[in-house]
Amino acid sequence: MSLCVEPLSRAFAADGPLAAAVPGFRARSQQLEMAQRIFEAILGQRVFVGEAGTGTGKTFAYLVPALLSGGRTIISTGTRTLQDQLFSRDLPAVRDALKLPVTMALLKGRANYVCPYHLARNSRDGRFQTAQDAADLRAIARFAQITQCGDKSECADVREDAVAWMAATSTRDNCLGQDCPDIKKCFVLQARRAAMDADVVVVNHHLFFADIMLKDEGMGELLPSCATVIFDEAHQLPETASLFFGESISTSQALELARDIRSETVAAARDCTALIDEARKLEKAAKDFRLAFGSESLKLPVAQAAQREAFTTQLAEFARAFSRLELVLASQAERSEGLANCLRRERELAARLEQWRNPVAAEEMVRWVEVFTHAVMLNATPLDVSSLFRRQLEAGHPRAWIFTSATLAIGTDLGHYCQGIGIAGLSPAPLMGVWGSPFDYGEQALLYAPAGMPNPNSPLYIEAVVRVALPLIRAACGRAFVLCTSLRAMRRIHELLAEGLRQNPEEEPLPLLLQGEASRTELLERFRRMGNAVLVASQSFWEGVDVPGDALSLVIIDKLPFAPPDDPVFAARVAHMEKQGINPFLNDQLPRAVINIKQGAGRLIRSESDRGLLCICDPRMIDKSYGKAVWRSLPPMRRTREQSVAVAFLEGLRAEPPLSVCLEEGVPPRKKRIKNRG
Repeated sequence: MSLCVEPLSRAFAADGPLAAAVPGFRARSQQLEMAQRIFEAILGQRVFVGEAGTGTGKTFAYLVPALLSGGRTIISTGTRTLQDQLFSRDLPAVRDALKLPVTMALLKGRANYVCPYHLARNSRDGRFQTAQDAADLRAIARFAQITQCGDKSECADVREDAVAWMAATSTRDNCLGQDCPDIKKCFVLQARRAAMDADVVVVNHHLFFADIMLKDEGMGELLPSCATVIFDEAHQLPETASLFFGESISTSQALELARDIRSETVAAARDCTALIDEARKLEKAAKDFRLAFGSESLKLPVAQAAQREAFTTQLAEFARAFSRLELVLASQAERSEGLANCLRRERELAARLEQWRNPVAAEEMVRWVEVFTHAVMLNATPLDVSSLFRRQLEAGHPRAWIFTSATLAIGTDLGHYCQGIGIAGLSPAPLMGVWGSPFDYGEQALLYAPAGMPNPNSPLYIEAVVRVALPLIRAACGRAFVLCTSLRAMRRIHELLAEGLRQNPEEEPLPLLLQGEASRTELLERFRRMGNAVLVASQSFWEGVDVPGDALSLVIIDKLPFAPPDDPVFAARVAHMEKQGINPFLNDQLPRAVINIKQGAGRLIRSESDRGLLCICDPRMIDKSYGKAVWRSLPPMRRTREQSVAVAFLEGLRAEPPLSVCLEEGVPPRKKRIKNRG
């Protein structure tokens, strides 16, 4: 054990290298304990599972032992934003502080890199929906001439969600691979080579699993020589794994294929008009299949979708369009690498469509249909990923597997998480630990559970949420997140808040932002810059969002985030567990809801100087016996059920100097005496 303690103790000491090199670094006992446990797992090639509350410093707690171990490491994160932060800020800071000769690489999915071949081809074709798309593609072309890595996140002139990126990047389907005439300029290939040579490679969960399943982006080559795999934001793994251990095919893929076939035909087989005709017929079949669902966006189990006559008819026509296209495409495929690649893609999509329509063994998979505004996706999702994930852990030579997040435990119990990813019962048993936040939640935060709320299923519930929210928002002078469990609730709450805030014209107007009005990055930048905004958002803002400081002092959550009962995967999982004699609510639904509510609540206090109020409107947190599992899993805030106390708390935050000033000047903040309730 001394091997673990000595180098780490020196690194994390108050007068150690991290404190000397990293501005704002503070030695914390929780951070050192976690780092010691992770170092033990790395040296012993063990599995480690650990929850570290906000402010613990879990990033340094896994980076320091990983770099000190000297072994090759893959770090997988939940988001590209955290990926960039790790690579650009945290990893260099630790490496430089410890003076270690560690090489690093950032590896993203191919859709994040400019593709010189597709950029040039689509620039020549000149088919754009809008003038903005054309302008964006020209800006991307200028960026491609000066960039070293081709990462679209570095192209400041074009939004990351701009449509033009589809014409400037490749997919696994349309990449020409070694046959590409521009392979010497390929940014994806450059990123892979850099990753192969690096001591530490930073990826994200989607790329990790896509590569494990497809062996496409180089991870199949990276893993064998890797000594340690670290998953940050590991709570996302079960959901992400279910996407990649399953199968899907969408009409969007068919439309993209048809578009590429037309372009390749014009370039290499202009005389074959039949091929363009069949590509257009595939496009029509894909669009007609989408129209079988009208204007709805929904999720359906396959049995329910099959009750629609148009679904069965159009699905069969969609499959026939693939068959007809293949006959013509096969006769022209030798005329260019591009057409040969289109034939390969067409056969893969046709095979996946046939497998979805006529599954060989579907007992452990649930087939379902998701309908979007312009597309239909056919999915086959495993009911349980634990055995599939465990096989990945046991494959290949021994290595350390590190799972960490701010939200893995139910209370202090990590059993639900271990069961879900298949590491329960491993021998030797995983090393585990739960470390609470070092923040003084009793001083910094208040949990408000409003009394008198109707049942969440009541048609009047959303109006009641807004009645609770308005006085809090006014007391906080904005500076609020309103987090909703559905898009429908989000839109209605936004509408009612706008009406309520307009009712008193004498008040200073508060900016009201809505998820979807702009990209997540843009909305967060606006929120921080305005300083008094209210952001109404749904699931994508429940986690991975960091707004420290005075811009955010209030988080309102409309409901406990239970999965919607009409979700086909959820419904199938419930039925599957009931057949096994397992209580699905206590063993699956409730633990998932607890982890999600912890993520939402975690948006509030992001630093030692933050203060704020968390309002959870759902009365089930108090009225139901299982509610204790929810609030006991939250940080140890003071609690109240009285609106007057909540409003006074928020008004008091405006009247007092910021806690950061108190901490800097050594002035004790004024204590508020708020009795714990409920």
